[in-house]
Amino acid sequence: MSRAALLLLADGRFPAGGYAHSGGVEAAVAHKAVHDIDSLEAFCRGRLHTTGLTTAGLAAAAAAGCDPLMLDDAADARTPVPALRAVARKLGRQMMRAACATFPSAELDRLAAERPQGAHQPIVQGLAARAAGLTPQDAACAAAYETVGGPATAAVRLLSLDPLDASRLLARLSVETDTVAAAAADAAARVATEGPDALPTASAPLLDITGEQHAAWTIRLFAS
Repeated sequence: MSRAALLLLADGRFPAGGYAHSGGVEAAVAHKAVHDIDSLEAFCRGRLHTTGLTTAGLAAAAAAGCDPLMLDDAADARTPVPALRAVARKLGRQMMRAACATFPSAELDRLAAERPQGAHQPIVQGLAARAAGLTPQDAACAAAYETVGGPATAAVRLLSLDPLDASRLLARLSVETDTVAAAAADAAARVATEGPDALPTASAPLLDITGEQHAAWTIRLFAS
């Protein structure tokens, strides 16, 4: 197991396309729900414990060796909004290219062949973690961190926030991020006996609604 591989997977510079997506914060800024560092922290915390927990569970299950096609179907069921399903698969395609180049794996190759239009991003992320020799909890940690790191970085650009404040925000959320990752990994460990229903199903309906609205905008800074 390489901790450096975990850092690489969680790095915003990993060429998987995440930098072009705001994680819903662009729409939240437009609706005035996020307007300063405190409201951004509330947004990130809510996203972490809903979308973050769900995606971290999927990533952990993929890293644990669960059937990725089954998990991809489970991800579809947990992503009811067409716009966000399309985003998840687009990010999955982009991560697949980066993952195959960085952590070559027969499992990644098989998933790419089975899902040529792209698998859901956390499934690919989990398989990349598995190929890198990381644990399911490592995969969950990377996925959970991404659900807050992406919006925090995007908000700095959207609101001209101080990047140091955004970094402090992520530091304050670090213990909660670890807790979410541990819960996700525990759920993933039960998939072998309980099936995909063991995985978290936490959702954020307002993010679903604004995600669909955002997809219809003609002018936007971020793809989602």
